[in-house]
Amino acid sequence: QVQLQESGPGLVKPSQTLSLTCTVSGGSITIYYYWNWIRQSPGKGLEWIGGITASGTTYYSPSLKSRTSISRDTSKNQFTLQLSSVIPEDTAVYYCVRAMGWQAYDYWGQGTQVTVSS
Repeated sequence: QVQLQESGPGLVKPSQTLSLTCTVSGGSITIYYYWNWIRQSPGKGLEWIGGITASGTTYYSPSLKSRTSISRDTSKNQFTLQLSSVIPEDTAVYYCVRAMGWQAYDYWGQGTQVTVSS
């Protein structure tokens, strides 16, 4: 059974960098699947942020690409999200998600609330 678990600060100040880690158990992030970050802001739908493939190729939402960096640590079976220059509108529940293909999500983390506020 694959499990994903997000971790990171719950409060980030405006203009700082949001940094989250997803720890994966029950399967290696280097085999076949796509590993994504998705968020949901209050009153809004799900927004795909970006992801990293099993081979380490990254891909980003065009609307967030200039502020987003996704990387991985294969020795820890983790992948990370960094979102720079955050604004209050980046307040959301952030999820790490496994996908079998484009938007074919099958396993989700429980989500972690991140609030951007001074």
